[in-house]
Amino acid sequence: MPGDGDEPPQRTQDPSESDEDALLAVRAREGDEEAFEVLVRRHGPPLLRLGLRMLGSRTEAEDAVQDAFVSAWRRLPEYRGEAAFRTWMYRIVTNRCLNLLRARRPVTGLDAVPEPAAPEHTGSPARAAEAGAALEELSAALGRLSPEQRACWVLRELHGLPYEEIADAVGISHQAVRGRIFRARRSLTEVMSAWR
Repeated sequence: MPGDGDEPPQRTQDPSESDEDALLAVRAREGDEEAFEVLVRRHGPPLLRLGLRMLGSRTEAEDAVQDAFVSAWRRLPEYRGEAAFRTWMYRIVTNRCLNLLRARRPVTGLDAVPEPAAPEHTGSPARAAEAGAALEELSAALGRLSPEQRACWVLRELHGLPYEEIADAVGISHQAVRGRIFRARRSLTEVMSAWR
C-alpha cells in the first residue's frame, strides 16, 4: 500500500517548467489567452485526475476543473507567484472539490470512479476476482475518509506532492497535513489488513 514508508519518491516539477509556468502566467495576466491555453493543456490532465479521485464522478470532476480554470483566469491579477502555478491550481481545484463534497447530503464513496482497464491476466480468474474485490474495498474505504483526509492522501499518495505543496493546496499547516495523512493511512491500513 502506498505510504507504508516514510517518504515516497516525490514527483517535483522540473524547475525549468516551473519557470516557464511563471512566465506564461505573467503573459496570461497581461491578456495573452494563448499563454493561458498552454497552462490549461499542461495542468488540466493531472487536475482532472485529482478531481476524479476526490469526487468519484467524471462529470463533477470536469466541472470542478473547468470552474477552477475560469476562476484562475479571473484571479490572475491576484497571482503573484509566491507559490508555483501548479500549486496554485491544485489549491483552487482542491478547494472546489472539498466544497462540492461538503455540500453533498449523503457521503458518496469513490466506488463510482471508473476503473482503468485491467491488464491481460495470465493468472487465474479467482485471483482476478480477488484483486477486484480488494480494489472495491479500497474505494469504499477512501469514500469513508473525511474530505480533508481524502484530499491530503490523494495529493500525497497518488499525485506525489510534497507536504509543503499539499499544505499550500489545502490551506492548512504542514503539521496538519502530516496528521491527516497519518490518520488516512491508519484507517486505510486497518480496512485493507484483511487483504494482505
